[in-house]
Amino acid sequence: MSTGWIVLGVIVVLVFLAFSAYNRLVALGQRVGQAFADVDVQLKQRHDLIPNLVETVKGYASHERGTLDDVIKARNSAMSAQGPAQVSAAETQLSGALGRLIALSEAYPDLKANANFQQLASELSDLENKIAASRRFFNNAVQEYNTGIQQMPAALFAGMFGFTKKDFFDLGASRAEVEAAPQVKF
Repeated sequence: MSTGWIVLGVIVVLVFLAFSAYNRLVALGQRVGQAFADVDVQLKQRHDLIPNLVETVKGYASHERGTLDDVIKARNSAMSAQGPAQVSAAETQLSGALGRLIALSEAYPDLKANANFQQLASELSDLENKIAASRRFFNNAVQEYNTGIQQMPAALFAGMFGFTKKDFFDLGASRAEVEAAPQVKF
């Protein structure tokens, strides 16, 4: 076998590995994009629900203006956020503001007993569970993608094709704030 055939064989194998790695990384990247879109859909539903919830609470707790304004401001900030890192930070603030809003119902028995408020709070709770599931799916897709660009032989070609590490949907330092039960003081 001549040296020319060996070199040609090596080149064919490298080209095959490059195409395989590229196609796999494209598929993983698409999955990350789809997962983020799923999170975005759930977040949009929550953003749409919030004005109704705030209006319902206004009727019973109109002097809680600061809490209501915080929720609306956090919602508007979350709606304008772009990319996983910015969306994650904005949604963390919104979750905290919503927790304080829901906690208000404890101080207003009429509000807590209101059927409309109960329905909105139930829908919000359901959406929070769906958002958590979507975040887990997104983070799983990002983990697969990031692993894919770091494994051989894709690691040889990933940088060449412009595949870079993606950010997780992480609550970061605000995790404790979101997970802590809101406190209401009067």
